[in-house]
Amino acid sequence: MRSLFASTGRGLEELLKTELEHLGAQSCQITQGGVYFRADDKTMYQSLLWSRLASRIMLPLNEFNVYSDLDLYLGVQAIDWSEVFTVNHTFAIHFNGTNDVIRNSQYGALKAKDAIVDSFQRKIGQRPDVAKQSPDIRLTIHLHKEKASLSLDLSGDGLHQRGYRDLTGQAPLKENLAAAIIMRSGWKTDTPLIDPMCGSGTLLIEAAMMATDCAPALNRVHWGFRHWLGHNEALWKEVTHEAFARFREGKKNTQARFYGFDVDKRVLDMARANARRADVADLITFTKVMQQN
Repeated sequence: MRSLFASTGRGLEELLKTELEHLGAQSCQITQGGVYFRADDKTMYQSLLWSRLASRIMLPLNEFNVYSDLDLYLGVQAIDWSEVFTVNHTFAIHFNGTNDVIRNSQYGALKAKDAIVDSFQRKIGQRPDVAKQSPDIRLTIHLHKEKASLSLDLSGDGLHQRGYRDLTGQAPLKENLAAAIIMRSGWKTDTPLIDPMCGSGTLLIEAAMMATDCAPALNRVHWGFRHWLGHNEALWKEVTHEAFARFREGKKNTQARFYGFDVDKRVLDMARANARRADVADLITFTKVMQQN
């Protein structure tokens, strides 16, 4: 069993806890902005693939006190990084928080980076590269007062990025927030759903994915765990194959239909393209309406 943390938007923690428990997570504990839970590897992968509400899922690696920049350096170096990823892969560190000794998050990220690079250098005589854009491994450090927590981001990009939305209209709605709105609305998956101001179609697409039993991350290509040495590719393929089978069956059996209206033809074209990428376009009708003064 692994200890994990799923982050989400403020106010969605209880919904996320219920969702994770439904997916098989154990020992779920709510905290501000997320849920701590325990899971075996299959449930971990299912949580990444199936959570409609999580923003990210993290694997905690270490917790330590920071009373000096040396404490930060040593706390990061306490991990055997050669067991986390190889020197041939790039990494990035997102550092969040300050205290009396780490007064700048960029400085904190730099000290942590030095600790990882020095660890590789001492052990194998080589150092991995840092990549600000699209790193193979994403690490986060959260510092609150003297307490620091170091985690591996298993998600990569945020889980709200399902992979179906390339373009958005003005004020796009995040996919996991759209899913939360639908869950709280009381809508039943076998009934029609109408969005009179649908914009780029996020609410309707998320609802259609629920109605067809489609895993929200089924279209994602890039994942934060791909280059993690603890990754089990065979198990991941098993989980995704099961999800594809459920979607095929769900799409065949669903009776629900979805209707979106908007005054902007441009965003409706985006909505149709998004629905096609999500493979639910045949369930959704988008219609342009006249703007009323």
